[in-house]
Amino acid sequence: MKTFLVFVVTADGKVTKWGDPFVRAWSSKEDHEYFSALMKSAPLVVMGSSTFNADPIKPGSGRLMVILTSKPWHYKKLEIPGNLEFTAESPARLVEKYEKLGYREMLVAGGPHVATSFLKEQQINEIWLTIEPRIFGTGGSFVTDSNLDIKLKLLTIERINDQGTLIVKYAVL
Repeated sequence: MKTFLVFVVTADGKVTKWGDPFVRAWSSKEDHEYFSALMKSAPLVVMGSSTFNADPIKPGSGRLMVILTSKPWHYKKLEIPGNLEFTAESPARLVEKYEKLGYREMLVAGGPHVATSFLKEQQINEIWLTIEPRIFGTGGSFVTDSNLDIKLKLLTIERINDQGTLIVKYAVL
């Protein structure tokens, strides 16, 4: 299964503005459109519960959204089997499980803890970053404080607006 990690970051690598998790407040209209298109086209999306709670994305027909949480039972009332599921399974287990179910791609769309756990377990094939031409100084990173040494190879760069917002895609080596 091919797995893609997607984030929007500032030029100084922040994914939150001073800790506020609501990315849509500062990211560009073009990134919103790009992310919406990705979400609509992805048959399998994985994100963390903090990302889901900060900006709940409604499940769509033909798309399975899997929300990683240490307390999946807290979300039982929201669960729609085959459409919106909550789990505490490891990234490796999720990739194995959904690959067996016939999924060929997994979009990992948010949460530093989720990103870090997928990267630590070597379950990411590509990283797709929207780089917004902004600097916040203080804010979160798309990985948590962990010792990682992951080599990347540039695949593509695309400028998507006049301000200089870039979509940069890397292969994980």
